[in-house]
Amino acid sequence: MTAGTDTENTEQGSEHRQTRPRSLIVALDRVWRTVTFGGFSSLTRRIVFLNLVALIVLVVAILILNQSRSSLIDAEVKSLTAQGELIANSIAASATDGLRSNPIRVDPEALLDLDAAADFLGLDFPINPVRAGTLVTYLSSSAGPRVRVYDTEGTRLVDSDSREIRRRDLPPLGEEQPSLLERIWNGVTAWFRRDDLPIYQELGQNEGAGYEEVVAALAGEHATLTRVTQTGELIVSVAMPIRGYQTIQGAVLLTTRAGDIDNIIREERNAILRVFAVAAAVSVMLSFLLAGTIAAPLRRLAAAAERVGKGLQSRPQIPDFSKRGDEIGDLSLALRDMTASLYNRIDAIESFAADVAHELKNPLTSLRSAVETLPLAKTLESRARLTDVIQHDVRRLDRLISEIADASRLDAELYRRDVEPVDIAKLLQTLVSLANETADEDAPAIKLEITEADLETCRVIGHDVRISQVFSNLIDNARSFSPPRGEVRIKARRAGDEVEILVEDEGPGINAEQFERIFERFYTDRPDKDSFGQNSGLGLSISRQIVEAHNGRIWAENIAAPAAKAGKAEIAGARFIVRLPAVAH
Repeated sequence: MTAGTDTENTEQGSEHRQTRPRSLIVALDRVWRTVTFGGFSSLTRRIVFLNLVALIVLVVAILILNQSRSSLIDAEVKSLTAQGELIANSIAASATDGLRSNPIRVDPEALLDLDAAADFLGLDFPINPVRAGTLVTYLSSSAGPRVRVYDTEGTRLVDSDSREIRRRDLPPLGEEQPSLLERIWNGVTAWFRRDDLPIYQELGQNEGAGYEEVVAALAGEHATLTRVTQTGELIVSVAMPIRGYQTIQGAVLLTTRAGDIDNIIREERNAILRVFAVAAAVSVMLSFLLAGTIAAPLRRLAAAAERVGKGLQSRPQIPDFSKRGDEIGDLSLALRDMTASLYNRIDAIESFAADVAHELKNPLTSLRSAVETLPLAKTLESRARLTDVIQHDVRRLDRLISEIADASRLDAELYRRDVEPVDIAKLLQTLVSLANETADEDAPAIKLEITEADLETCRVIGHDVRISQVFSNLIDNARSFSPPRGEVRIKARRAGDEVEILVEDEGPGINAEQFERIFERFYTDRPDKDSFGQNSGLGLSISRQIVEAHNGRIWAENIAAPAAKAGKAEIAGARFIVRLPAVAH
């Protein structure tokens, strides 16, 4: 018992260990599909993707082609110009000795060993470094632009970044190393920026002439120049001449800190990215909302249509989204109408098959009975009567099969053939002429009544062969009910947007409860017993089917006799009315 139990526990543990990795894989797959939108429909992924792509393109364009870069440079130039003029005028007014026409020039290198605060009253400088340094310290801040003062020889006398006023070789400013992401972004932005900006280089104390703007300032001009560092950061320089008594005493060079403008732009980009994050989140949520109102209904419609196609249910229904009032609502209505039409067609086929089987069964039963009785007939008269029955049933079967075949082809023919204008007046004239010429002497005459004004306006769109079949059936039906040598009247006229055709007979009329039933398949109600089996009952049914396929109407009514007395109208015949849409004038 123990060994068996241990074996079972071992197997269960092994199955449990196999199940855990499988469930973990399934969970990771679900997470991955959710992150990559794999768990959503294709339409949802497309909506989210397209909305985000448009937003990303806009943000990237703003970040790369940001116009605030040039505006910031212009604003910085104006600020440096104002500060430079203030510093240059202050140095010219208080830090130069312009009273001597031939000032004594002293090598500043010889002053390196002296105290910075020593008294220079016995020496004469075009620009007093101590006074100039004091003014620069007073007028500039450590966070502001870098200020350098040069004499007429291009020697740097003052540097706001130097702790000592006259330091000969200043080391380059220390810069923090950017992160990998920042280096990648700087590389991308450097690829898009202008390539005509010169590279900034830090020059020595006696190399002021290496700066173009300093040379221009010593020549008496105001100069501005924009450079970039090796890492792609902007540096804007502005040089102003120091004028003392109509002579150039030196130059003031103001430069922005490396990265000042880029930091401002970076802050703007960060703000744009924060706005992008919020906009992207809103766009994704709205995309899911939009997809939910589009993809989910479409999925339900597709599933319902698939159920209809596979016949998984007896009569699956298409969801109704008509209240939406949009294209999906229109699609649901169209699918519902199409499905209803399909079900009606199926019902019609089933009913038609049942009716055909029933109608064929009657003559077959009669024919079988006559055939079985024929060998038992003892007299020639009985055999002749049975032979007549057999021939009658065979003709009836032949007629039924022909009309059933014609009715079964009717739908396909109506939808496959192209429609064209049909002249109803000319068609009726042809039918009436043919019917009168081929009729027997005792057959009722066919009379056509149509005015001259209606000859040109009685035109419809449809299939001329099938429309002529309608009126042939109605004429034959009217003749079969009219008395010998009677009259069948046909009237045609334009009635607004329709063409109205009336076929009237002089028969006994129609019972009120049979006005609709006479259009049913295989229904016939004739008082003359000799006419039994002569009519299949499909003529009026086929006529209604053709008329409705042409978007028309057909109905029947009785004709009241002119001599009808009040309270009880006598019937003078039946009237069939056909209305078809007319061709516009």
